[in-house]
Amino acid sequence: MSDQPSVTTATGGSLDLVAPDEVDAAELREAGREAAMRPVLETGKWWWIAVATLAAVVVVGLVAWATQVRDGLGSAGYNNQAFWAVYEADLVAFIGVSYGGAVVSAILRITNATWRAPLTRIAEGTALVTLPIGMLFIIPHLGSPWRIWELVWPPYWGLSSPILWDFFAVSTYLLATVVFFYLPLVSDLKIALGRIGSTRTGWHANACRWLYRKLGDHWDGSPPQRRALHGAIGLVAIMVIPLAVSVHSVLSFAFASSSRAGYIETIFPVYFVVAALYTGIALVIVSVAAFRRGYHLQRFITEKHIVRLGFLMIGMGAFYLYLTFTEYLIDGYSGQRDEAAWVRQIIIGRYWVPFWFYFVAAGVVPLAIMAFRRTRNAKGVVFASVLVLLAMWVKRIVIVVPPATEPLVKSPLRGAGVLASANWGTYHFTWIPISITLAATAAIPLLLLVLFKFLPILPVSEMEELEGIEEPSAIDAGEGEGGPR
Repeated sequence: MSDQPSVTTATGGSLDLVAPDEVDAAELREAGREAAMRPVLETGKWWWIAVATLAAVVVVGLVAWATQVRDGLGSAGYNNQAFWAVYEADLVAFIGVSYGGAVVSAILRITNATWRAPLTRIAEGTALVTLPIGMLFIIPHLGSPWRIWELVWPPYWGLSSPILWDFFAVSTYLLATVVFFYLPLVSDLKIALGRIGSTRTGWHANACRWLYRKLGDHWDGSPPQRRALHGAIGLVAIMVIPLAVSVHSVLSFAFASSSRAGYIETIFPVYFVVAALYTGIALVIVSVAAFRRGYHLQRFITEKHIVRLGFLMIGMGAFYLYLTFTEYLIDGYSGQRDEAAWVRQIIIGRYWVPFWFYFVAAGVVPLAIMAFRRTRNAKGVVFASVLVLLAMWVKRIVIVVPPATEPLVKSPLRGAGVLASANWGTYHFTWIPISITLAATAAIPLLLLVLFKFLPILPVSEMEELEGIEEPSAIDAGEGEGGPR
C-alpha cells in the first residue's frame, strides 16, 4: 500500500499527491472544465425567464415587420424627404459590433497575449451571432423584401452598385467568422463529450452528443493535429483583421460614393472601421461581464480581464473622437454652402441633441471613467460600455438621417436659404422601427444563451495550454464515451 498522501478532487476521486503543484494543476483543470460546461449541464430558472422575455421581444419585432410589409415603408416613418433612416443606421451598427469580437480575439491571438484565453470563446461567439442579425437589416429596408434573391442572382447584379459589393464582402466575412469560431472549438469537443457522458437522457443531452461527435470525432489531440490546428487558427486570425477592415470600408462606400453633403466623405472608410471596433469591443465587454456573472465565472474571468478590454475600447474611442473632430472641422472650414449647412444643423441646429449626447456619453464619460483609478474597475468599464453602445447607435442616426433629409433643391424663398431649418425634411420614429430595432438587440443575448447551451463557454484546451497544465494520457487518448471526469 502506498505511503504517499492523497487528496480528494471536486469529482470525488482520489489523486496521489506526488507534488503540490500537480494537485493544483489537476484541481484547476477540473474547475476549468466544470465551469466551461456549466451552461450546458445546468439550467437555472433565470435562463428560462431570460429566454422567454427575449423571445417575446423578438416576436413583437416580427409582428412589426409583417405590419410594415402590409402597409409599406411609410408606416416606419420613411418619406420622400427621408429615404434613409433607422434601418440603415441599424445595418451599420449591428454589422459593426460583430467586428469587435472577431478582431479583438484575432489581435490577442496574434500578439500571443496570455490573458486572452477565457475571453476568446465569448468574443468569437458574439461576432458569430451579431453579424447575421446585422445582415438581415437589409430586408426591412426593402420595399419588396421578397426580391432579396436578386442580390445573389447574377442576371440582376449591378456591378457599379456598392450595395452588391457590400453583400459580397459581408458574406465572405460571415464565412470567415464561422471558421474562426469553429477551429478553436475542435479541441474542446472530446472533453465536452466526456463530461456530458453516456448516461444523461433527454433531447438536449442526445443533441449535444450528436453535435460533439459530428464536429469533433476527427480530433485525437496528437501533436501533428495540434500543430496543424494552431497553424490554421493563426492563419485565420491574420485573415480576419484585413477582412474586417475591408468589409466595413466597403460598407462606407454606399454613403461615400453618393453626391450628398455629409455622405461624400473620404474619411468614411477609416471612420466606419474605428467605430465598428469601438462598439464591438464594448459589446464584448458587456457580453463577458453578463456571462461572468450569470454563470459564476469569476475565477477564470477576473476584473483585470474586463479592465484590460476597457483600455482597448477607450483607445478606439479616443481615435474615433479625433476622426469626428477632423470630419466636422474640414467640412465646416471648407466654406462650401452644402457642407456648412450640414455641419450647422448637427452642431447647433435641429440635430444638436443627439450629436452632443453622443459626444458626452460615448466620448467624454468613458474617457473620464478610465482616467480615474476609483472608477477604473469592472462596474465602471461595463457602465462605460453600455453608454458607448447606446450613444454610438445614436451617432449612426446622426450620420444617416441629416444628409438624407437635406434638400437638394435650394430655394432662396425659404428663410435664409439652405441654412434654414424650414428647408429640411423630417423623419419621425414610429413603433415599427423601434420594435424591429429592439427585436434585433434582444436577438443577440438570446442567440448567445442558446449557443452556449450546447457548446462550452470557455476554451478549455487553450486555457490549459496557456496555463501549462499537462494533459493526462487518458485524455490524450480521448474520453468520448466516458462519464464526467
